[in-house]
Amino acid sequence: MKLQPLGDHIVVKPITEPTTTLSGIVLPDTISKEKSETGEVMAIGPGKLLDNGSRSFMSVKIGDKVVFKKYSPDEITVDNQEFLIIAESDVLAIISQ
Repeated sequence: MKLQPLGDHIVVKPITEPTTTLSGIVLPDTISKEKSETGEVMAIGPGKLLDNGSRSFMSVKIGDKVVFKKYSPDEITVDNQEFLIIAESDVLAIISQ
């Protein structure tokens, strides 16, 4: 992937939800699926440019799994793969395991 986000933006690969529930119920393709709210960080920008000319520290790093606001990302396709571009301020949490 050759994407380099600018400012405080990050590139996220959405984590797809399984089509079978934990209890074993298979969800049909006809059900309207919500957009993913979780993903893995694939690239990060250098940080927001501050008034004094320095860059702010980015809280996420490549490989982090994050939860973000549902309608905040911009969807793009690169090499037939879907990615999301999100401002760091729209990331709600980092998922730790």
